Amino acid sequence: MRLSHGFVRGEALSCIYHGWSYAVSGGCIRIPAHPDLVPPETIRVAVQQIEEAGGILWAAVGQPATQPPQLDELVPLRSLSVEGDVAAIEAAAGAKIDARGLIRLPEFPWIGLLLAPQEKHALLLLMIDRDRGPADRIAASRIVESIRRAAEERHREIAE
Repeated sequence: MRLSHGFVRGEALSCIYHGWSYAVSGGCIRIPAHPDLVPPETIRVAVQQIEEAGGILWAAVGQPATQPPQLDELVPLRSLSVEGDVAAIEAAAGAKIDARGLIRLPEFPWIGLLLAPQEKHALLLLMIDRDRGPADRIAASRIVESIRRAAEERHREIAE
């Protein structure tokens, strides 16, 4: 089970399946099935740099190439996985990605899509202007769902 599905207990990250707990340094500190065992130093996980900026946690594998972009005017709303690449998402959104990794929707400029391209898909974080209310949050969620569907359909068409 991936530790990304785990949970934080105190200052440790715990596996949701076995309950093993890991310290900030990456070493295992607790194995519930063996409560009297002091886990050996060889049981450890890789540790990555994490920085919080604008309500988003940014993870860097190795040394970060740049600092996280300044997105102070936006708040994160929800994240989605899109089976498609950046080009398919840009086409579905009707706009290009900017230097910050953000797509602003021409018809809804208060909505921003922050993209993190992966190998066979893209992670998309829906963001909206800070001053928007609950009705706009619901509308933004519906809009980004339709963009996801359109991007995935376009991606399937190109793949065929």
